[in-house]
Amino acid sequence: MLRPLKTSDLGKLLVYACNEPELWRFSLISAAGVDNMRNYIAAAVKERKQGRQYAFIVYDKTAATYAGSTRFCDIDLETQCAQMGYTWYGKRFRGTPLNKHCKLLLLDFAFSKMNLERVEFRVDVENEIGRMALISLGCTQEGRLRACGPNRNGPRRDCYVYSILKPEWEYDLRFKLLDRLNHFRLIK
Repeated sequence: MLRPLKTSDLGKLLVYACNEPELWRFSLISAAGVDNMRNYIAAAVKERKQGRQYAFIVYDKTAATYAGSTRFCDIDLETQCAQMGYTWYGKRFRGTPLNKHCKLLLLDFAFSKMNLERVEFRVDVENEIGRMALISLGCTQEGRLRACGPNRNGPRRDCYVYSILKPEWEYDLRFKLLDRLNHFRLIK
């Protein structure tokens, strides 16, 4: 389940902020620790009010707990493009179908309700898990951006750019993702 991230969600995400510091390794904004998570959420809420981003808290119904967060960012309704990113989940949710479920909901919303033509994803070149997740969604790798942003731990970072276009989603990728999710339900 996805719902808009609120400042009152701090307590629901503190377990990850305080106990899983490796979650923030590739993040431009660290949410490690109470104060950083508070700032992370406050910044996300502020960006939503300004129409630049839309952050969600992720609830895993199977585990009956909050699992992490994801968002639309760099929203540009005029060009009908947005990025999807700042996605993170607690350790116990990695390798589960949770991310695919969330991306299904978000991509359906992006292409049918926001009327986007393109959803872009950027991932640090060192984030192999993130890259594999995008490939498993059927994203197309478009290239590598050199020194595209700051790196909290040193020099500027490089990112790979992936995307999904509306026709790809509507005519192929959505159905493939649904099949994978249904297959998981059958073997469970």
